[in-house]
Amino acid sequence: MTSLTDSKKGFTLFLFLTCFVVCAQAQTVIKGFVRDAQTHAPLAFVSVYFKGSKGVVSGEDGSYSISTSNPKNTTLEFSFNGYKVFRKKIEVGVTQEINAEMEVAEMASVTVNSRKRTKYSNRDNPAVELIRKVVDNREHNRMKAFDYVQYQQYEKMELSLTNKPEKLMNNRLLKNYRFLVENQDTTKIEGKALVPVYIEETLSNKFFRKSPSKEKTYVLAKKKVNLGEFVDNDGITRYLNSMYTPIDIYEPNLMLLSNQLLSPISDLAPTFYRFYLGDTVELDGIKLVKLTFAPRNANDLLFRGSMFVTLDGNYAVQKIQMGLAKHANINWTRELRIKQDFERGEDGRYHVVMSNILSEFALSKKASGGLVGERTVSYKNYVINQPAPDSVYEGKPEVFVDATAAGADSFWAANRHTALSATEEKAYTNMDSLQNMKSYRRLMDWATFLLAGYKAAGPFEVGPVNAFYSFNPVEGFRLRLGGRTTPKFSKRLYFETYAAYGFKDEKWKYFVSGAYSFNGKSIYSFPLNFIRFSYQHDTKIPGQELQFVQEDNFLLSFKRGNNNKWLYNDIYIAEYVREFGKNISYTFGFKNWKQQPAGSIVYQKLDGAGTSTIPEITTTELSAEIRWAPHEQFYQGKVYRIPIYNKYPIFRLRYVSGIKGFVNGDYNYQQLTLNVFKRFYFSQFGYADVVAEGGNIFGQVPYPLLTIHRANQTYAYQLNSFNMMNFMEFVSDHYASISTDYYFNGFIFNKLPLIKNLKLREVAGFKMVYGGVRRENDPAYNKETFLFPTDENGQTTTFSLAGKPYMEASVGISNIFKLLRVDLIKRLTYLNNPDVPNWGIRARAKFDF
Repeated sequence: MTSLTDSKKGFTLFLFLTCFVVCAQAQTVIKGFVRDAQTHAPLAFVSVYFKGSKGVVSGEDGSYSISTSNPKNTTLEFSFNGYKVFRKKIEVGVTQEINAEMEVAEMASVTVNSRKRTKYSNRDNPAVELIRKVVDNREHNRMKAFDYVQYQQYEKMELSLTNKPEKLMNNRLLKNYRFLVENQDTTKIEGKALVPVYIEETLSNKFFRKSPSKEKTYVLAKKKVNLGEFVDNDGITRYLNSMYTPIDIYEPNLMLLSNQLLSPISDLAPTFYRFYLGDTVELDGIKLVKLTFAPRNANDLLFRGSMFVTLDGNYAVQKIQMGLAKHANINWTRELRIKQDFERGEDGRYHVVMSNILSEFALSKKASGGLVGERTVSYKNYVINQPAPDSVYEGKPEVFVDATAAGADSFWAANRHTALSATEEKAYTNMDSLQNMKSYRRLMDWATFLLAGYKAAGPFEVGPVNAFYSFNPVEGFRLRLGGRTTPKFSKRLYFETYAAYGFKDEKWKYFVSGAYSFNGKSIYSFPLNFIRFSYQHDTKIPGQELQFVQEDNFLLSFKRGNNNKWLYNDIYIAEYVREFGKNISYTFGFKNWKQQPAGSIVYQKLDGAGTSTIPEITTTELSAEIRWAPHEQFYQGKVYRIPIYNKYPIFRLRYVSGIKGFVNGDYNYQQLTLNVFKRFYFSQFGYADVVAEGGNIFGQVPYPLLTIHRANQTYAYQLNSFNMMNFMEFVSDHYASISTDYYFNGFIFNKLPLIKNLKLREVAGFKMVYGGVRRENDPAYNKETFLFPTDENGQTTTFSLAGKPYMEASVGISNIFKLLRVDLIKRLTYLNNPDVPNWGIRARAKFDF
């Protein structure tokens, strides 16, 4: 009996164990993450379930875990308001990982009956009502709403190469830099390996006072990678700052990638965005509602994403995640993500505690490799409405507290808000090692030659290469060779020279200059502080002033019409330039200029016997100029600064005094010129660059010394010249001008079928100058002054702007092949002047996002 009982117990135990093993084998466990398919941002509170059974919701980081023992559960579903339901077949009885990429739902319609559908509408839409409440409380929730704010800010900016891990490791171009590509981060972008090449960290204490308005930054420490002599390291900082401007989500418009984008928290947001309500959740006793948004037009430069809004009466943002719309009309940008987190402070308000912007750039959407830029800002230790002493706000807006702490590893380890990853830590040492490699220096040397036109040769660099060869009607075939010293020669003394020879006029031209830097920096580096002396014996076209390019650039040799107005010049210049931290600079100068007419120009005036010819004129000038460019940003090239324009104006005031008898000067005169540049942003309607200028010359001078209005006879569209005006066609001793270039950013083309797929953008321009020549300087009234030039038929070719302004207008298409702008230009006035065009087509290459 006992044995039988024992047998039953053993059999029961066997059945139990068998059942346990079978059940255990049948258990299905699924883990993973839920992300937005467009922005790749994690999605929180997503319902994850098997149909007909209770499920789970994803966490703050988008993670989830769900299990089932029902063999009939073969499809896992992910559901979230505003997104398409995501379904995925699973493998029964095993542990597996499934990552869901959820697409925003086609927000097209709501079913009213079985036959009709109504389009999305703002009317009676609770989501629109909610966003309007967020907008109404925008100023209430911003940091600037408080009388005083103090906090500590940690900021990290990074640049990384990106590619598929195996492609990075097998890239032949990187075989000498294996130690770089082995330092990979594969967690930030799924399926991609990131190799950090630049990191910059800043730790600061910030103070804000509402009235009188003042913001003060005390920089506790700064640390960054040094990319070496071939790169403008400070320029990289300025460029990254302009592209990744700190985000205030409550701003109606956000500046990103040098563009102004309409925020989803804007008065105009319901006009350009669609909004949908999501689930309501509770956090720390406060109810939050999820609000999803997407552009009405998929090609517009707008965001799509989601935000959590508090239902505590403040209607504040507790979290926002968004990215550019998939088809947004923007170049080179494969991905852009923005994420901000807010926490409730002791004052009951929500303050930003983390802000992250990440974007990936590539030559095309399908390119395997690219460049990732990221800016992460952390905020802590908020002190609200507690005034600091007035002394805290005195002095410059930014003060460096302790420069010695910048490189101390112990300081950063103790004070970083978030520790660097091992990959980021190693980037510092890797880039230091890279600078010492001969192959890297050789590579950067040739890259500089190809891109900037200069080739290093010890303490000297040869260039610019685009001016080695050119041609014109006076000189014919022209060869030029030159160069300049570098800081390797001296950190205070700088020399530059070139020699050129024209095979038609058989004359040598040359230039030599020497400069002394008072601050031990390059004379092209911010802040400028140098004195320079130069002498130039060369040719010049009167009235042509170019930016960011040499006048004898080969491509500018091709010109329309009669390009026969030239000068031979001997110019001595001495100038002192000083620049200050508030982007104010001044220049004092001395100039002695002897000009001889060439080509079709002849200096003549009437006398008793008819006309007499003047072989040359000499002027001696003293000048002073002040320039103010508040909040200016730029990248320093080899010779020119390349501006990164923002919303702030740039002012330039110049005074010149010509002195007769001083160093052979022939004339007494004074000239005053004011130039103002301003970029105006119009959110979704694009932006406009406006330049206003005015000037006056006091005194009696011949026409070569009047203002010769900037003309353009090349086939390139020049922003600061009149593109349908001939060289030396108009002169003035008093004038006012305005030039406008309006960039619509595809506002019209984005809405046209088929055309919208080309990512084209509209541009329009208008230029006008109005002025005149007083009788004392007009040869028609004053026989003592020079006659205006004439052509071979005796027709006058130089005129004053008496009676009406010169005007031209243009319309064009930009972003052709992402680089090219082509304009059709119409000249509107003075159409009867000899050899002038009425219409023209001009092109311009421009790298733009």
